[in-house]
Amino acid sequence: MKNFDIITLTVNPSLDKSTTFKGLVPEQKIRCENPHYDAGGGGINASKAIARLGGESLCVFTSGGDTGKQLEALVQKEKIETLTIPVSHPTRENLIALDLNTNSQYRFGFPGEALSEPEQHGILESIAVLKPKFLVASGSLTEGMSPDFYQQIAEIAKKSGTKFIVDTSGEALQKTLDTGVYLVKPNVGELAKLVGVEKLHTDEADDAARTLIEKGQAEIVVVSLGPQGAVLVTKDITEFVPAPNVPKKSTVGAGDSMVGGMVWALSEGKSLKEVIRWGVACGSAATMNEGTQLFKAQDAKRLYEWLNKK
Repeated sequence: MKNFDIITLTVNPSLDKSTTFKGLVPEQKIRCENPHYDAGGGGINASKAIARLGGESLCVFTSGGDTGKQLEALVQKEKIETLTIPVSHPTRENLIALDLNTNSQYRFGFPGEALSEPEQHGILESIAVLKPKFLVASGSLTEGMSPDFYQQIAEIAKKSGTKFIVDTSGEALQKTLDTGVYLVKPNVGELAKLVGVEKLHTDEADDAARTLIEKGQAEIVVVSLGPQGAVLVTKDITEFVPAPNVPKKSTVGAGDSMVGGMVWALSEGKSLKEVIRWGVACGSAATMNEGTQLFKAQDAKRLYEWLNKK
């Protein structure tokens, strides 16, 4: 296997099924259009984003059962190099349904089955031998996994000199930051929990992010501000980028697209000012498409050029 500068890890991927319907009525049969299938999961989506920008990554993910085989085929269809880790339980499915009458989107997420100790060990062993420049761990853990799993990944990355990017939440995120990462992308609510306050206002996000940096928990903190954009904070700079006003059809995968765009820009040696603009451009472009389709490259590039003029 050739060496990759970027590796993404998805321990709890999903086969995402999206559809449309007209009118949500309790206790009645809801007739839906034919479903569209996409490979889902944070790291997989980040790899798809990188590929759409012309970059390369090795996409590492667990796979089991018939849904796992379908997931693998969908990732390979995107012309992304993969390393699959077989697991005994079928890969989970998610359902995203759009009510055309109200333009309301309903997202049904199902938990992933618990991974055995040997399966978890297999993930750690696979990551330990790869030693890329950038490692992205994104998405939830499966049911029953220890919240320190990503922390173990962070320790592996630190030993090999890999720049570790994490995008998760809750206790798993807090424990990972205790070891320290290169880049973390919380939203305002997650950031508030990380710094131990009940609520943060948007104008307080940069100071809160800086506390993580001062504690040595991250070198770069990118705070997602939703429709307001995002702010990138390091010990030396603060860079706010407003989100462009685009027609929103779906928010599925917007955060993953943002991460993928930023990691691609980092791997290309771009400045942090460019990195955050690529992230916002890709995240915003992803909301312009229905269901789970992420973004079109031409949309992301057009929005980046627009942001660059600001």
